[in-house]
Amino acid sequence: MNLEEIMPLSYWAIALVAVLCIVEFIWIVSLQNRLKGFQKSYLALQTFLDGSSLDQELKEYISGVNQIKGNVEKMEKRMDQVELKLRSAIDRAELVRFNAFDNMGSDLSFALALLNQQGDGVVLSSINNREESRVYAKPVSHGESSYHLSQEEKTAIGKAKESIKI
Repeated sequence: MNLEEIMPLSYWAIALVAVLCIVEFIWIVSLQNRLKGFQKSYLALQTFLDGSSLDQELKEYISGVNQIKGNVEKMEKRMDQVELKLRSAIDRAELVRFNAFDNMGSDLSFALALLNQQGDGVVLSSINNREESRVYAKPVSHGESSYHLSQEEKTAIGKAKESIKI
């Protein structure tokens, strides 16, 4: 008696399909268990101890970052205005003391240069003698003046122009 005679080929095919179905069923159950584990991990990742969700936290952080960007842009605009104003503000001052007359001592006369970063400003001079003191103010543009400058005034302007630029 041959095995083919006992069980026709179709029975073997049915048996093989049944075994494959059982294997697939076991595999599906295993995958469902793994999926449940992933879902639990995902829920644990999504929710924090305070009950908030990751999506909610991310939206709040994005909102905060956008607000900070807006604030930075506002500060940059204000900083540009401040820098423009600072460039025109007096930030260099140099004083040169000298003796204007031979019979005077103590270098009571002086030339004071007050300049901004472009070399614009004023030079103040005070000439002192025994009886009186005179003060002169001369405008300065780019380190030069349309008025005659004394050597001391030129020296004060030169030193002011050489000071550190911002």
